[in-house]
Amino acid sequence: MVKLFGLIGKDIQYSFSKKYFTERFAHTNTENCLYENFDMAHIDEFKTVLSKHPNLCGLNVTIPYKETILPYLDELSNQAKKIGAVNVIRFKNGKLKGYNSDAYGFKKSLKPLLQSHHKKALILGTGGAAKAVAFALEELDIQYSFASRKTNHNTIAYHHINATSFDNFQIWINCTPLGTSPNVNFCPEIPYEYFTTKHLAYDLIYNPEETLFLKKAKKMGAVTKNGSEMLILQAEKSWRIWNK
Repeated sequence: MVKLFGLIGKDIQYSFSKKYFTERFAHTNTENCLYENFDMAHIDEFKTVLSKHPNLCGLNVTIPYKETILPYLDELSNQAKKIGAVNVIRFKNGKLKGYNSDAYGFKKSLKPLLQSHHKKALILGTGGAAKAVAFALEELDIQYSFASRKTNHNTIAYHHINATSFDNFQIWINCTPLGTSPNVNFCPEIPYEYFTTKHLAYDLIYNPEETLFLKKAKKMGAVTKNGSEMLILQAEKSWRIWNK
């Protein structure tokens, strides 16, 4: 029987995962394995995906379902529970268990860039990916706050971000979808003129390779990195989880 793996999300035709795993299966001579995209307009469609594909062995989860998928799962890993978001689902003995490999991928890809003055991070966005990033920052002993449209606990409103914010936060991480292809002319609304050579700008987006967020930060001298390495690291972690 063919083992089916896949990705659930919304508007995911751009996604790297299908190409990545299809090539991985070919290069490693992994037989009887397929990877498909399951584009869902609403999370309720997840039940239909399950009923139509009884040979599913594992799934990745992307925007906007990393949090709303939780009630559909039988179990969560300890890390996924702490994070409150899932991007990997393992199928075993008729049960669905949720994991998070985003935190692992982000942490491992960020670590080589860190310098002694990188003490605090501002996470742009508050979704499932942002939660995984926050978990990884905690493991790295880096303090963080979130940026969103409204001020809240440990959250700064975008319109309150100013020069002082750039003094306080040396690491800026875009966890929003703003700037993702084909909408490449968008970016979070922050005063980019305050970026300096002391700042690190990280964008979880990998398509395009250099988002407008990264371009603007780089122009002011900031060290920049996109999400491509994180994506590969989390994908390989997914494969290990599925094949435990």
